[in-house]
Amino acid sequence: MKTVKLFSVFVSLVMFLGFLGIASAGTLDEIAKRGELRIACQTQGAPFSFVDRNGERTGSSVELCEMIAKEMGVKVKFLNYDWDGLIPALLSKKADMLAADMTPTLKRAMKIAFPDPYMYTGSVIFVKQDSPIKTLKDIKPGTKMAALLGSTGETDAKKAFKDLKFKTYKGGGPLLINAVLSGHAEAGVNDISAVRSQVSNFPPNSVRILDGQLSKSPLAFAVRYDSPDLLRWLDLYFLHISLDGRLDKNLDYWVNSLDWKKDH
Repeated sequence: MKTVKLFSVFVSLVMFLGFLGIASAGTLDEIAKRGELRIACQTQGAPFSFVDRNGERTGSSVELCEMIAKEMGVKVKFLNYDWDGLIPALLSKKADMLAADMTPTLKRAMKIAFPDPYMYTGSVIFVKQDSPIKTLKDIKPGTKMAALLGSTGETDAKKAFKDLKFKTYKGGGPLLINAVLSGHAEAGVNDISAVRSQVSNFPPNSVRILDGQLSKSPLAFAVRYDSPDLLRWLDLYFLHISLDGRLDKNLDYWVNSLDWKKDH
């Protein structure tokens, strides 16, 4: 009987120590041991994440992630995905975190965890310059609307207008502008920051952004729910860079102006 009790105590102790080992081995430890932070992002998401005319990856999110890796003391590895591949890449553990101009919707939060938002934006409608669509009131049922598959813009447009005919695309915002200019869609919907920057790559005065935003939306990076340590760390990171001015400097250059155009 004494032997059985000692064995039970031994087994319990082993399980307890094993639990402590599992509990202490978090995502931050894994990143530190690996010496590399793996980030799922886009290459067609200017001004947040894109490849510039010099063939260099750059953008607001890219710069923020490079700062994150520097603070962690590790290298950064960017993994390229289309918009609808970002969340699957994170959930499959190919990436440690997701860095894109993503809205932390309640539906997405059922799958992935978002730190506190670092900025706010909203969806807008854009058309060809000579389009008969002059205001949001001119968007009628049956209007062909270009949107990124699974994007907040698509959701916002469905809420704002009835019976639209959606043409969805996998990739970046320039695909939507091309769809409108080529006549495959009568209008497009996307984040105002993305539209404002991407339109500047097309012929002058070829695209017109309609007055009025469909929504006011927060933007945030994302991690898995099994990475609470990384989630908390990101909250502290954005708190620090908001207090020391680095966040405002990033957003003023990349998002609130087109100053980056002359450099990239």
